[in-house]
Amino acid sequence: MARDNETTVAEFLLLGLSGNSEQEEVVFGMFLGMYIVTISGNLLIILAINHDPHLHTPMYFFLANLSSVDICFSSVTIPKALVNQVLGSKSISYTECMTQIYFFITFINLDGFLLSVMAYDRYVAICHPLHYTLMMRPRLCVLLVVVSWVITNLHALLHTLLMVRLTFCSHNAVRHFFCDPYPILKLSCSDTFINDLMVFTVGGVIFLTPFSCIVVSYIYIFSNVLKMPSTHGIKKALSTCGSHLTVVSLFYGAILGVYMRPSSSYSLQDTVATVIFTVVTPLVNPFIYSLRNRDMKGALRKIILRC
Repeated sequence: MARDNETTVAEFLLLGLSGNSEQEEVVFGMFLGMYIVTISGNLLIILAINHDPHLHTPMYFFLANLSSVDICFSSVTIPKALVNQVLGSKSISYTECMTQIYFFITFINLDGFLLSVMAYDRYVAICHPLHYTLMMRPRLCVLLVVVSWVITNLHALLHTLLMVRLTFCSHNAVRHFFCDPYPILKLSCSDTFINDLMVFTVGGVIFLTPFSCIVVSYIYIFSNVLKMPSTHGIKKALSTCGSHLTVVSLFYGAILGVYMRPSSSYSLQDTVATVIFTVVTPLVNPFIYSLRNRDMKGALRKIILRC
């Protein structure tokens, strides 16, 4: 009898962050403005690094990749929400939703891996300055980025395939502006134990590995910095890490509170937290890295004057 009452879901309804139409218009304006600034800011970072030979170093190579990923990350979720608002629709097809989940998982984890690679780069620059050029060879830098892409795509494929095997019945309304995996899992009328298990095992490893690398890198960095006899040397060393630490704190602070729990405990507060790392973090990254970096500000100034 239960099988007879099941209906295959062909689409999901994205209810947004608020059920109020007036509030949704305000959210639309905010998202549109933030998306434009995100794309523009990260593109400027990429152009500045590409056009300035002084920035052709491992640190800026990783930063350019991070900016590229942030553009992709924002483009996975925000455009669909904006289009739906313009068309007066809340629907997203099942295929689009699964595709969105795949790329969402890919880019959110890729952000973490790139942040860990950048932390390792800062560790080598501060703790082994004389061997920096030898240790951070161009081939190694490219290899670190490629491996990050491969791992995150395989991880996303695993979770997407596990999501596809689930059955979704009559309930298809998602209180979110995109297909976040946790709210989608809550809609399933199948047993999601395997999905939750994979989140805490494989997902936990993929999440905690780069996070652990960041923590260990900064433990070595701070222990090395504290041994410096000059206060000027300490300030200079910490200034190169300040921007990265700010981004790491913002990114991981929001994620830890949302995804390191069972999907059944997902709440409205978690929905607000996801906005921080899906919308706010890609937006502020260009400002954090450019405002605190003299070389980057100089390169951006050249790009703007050329225009």
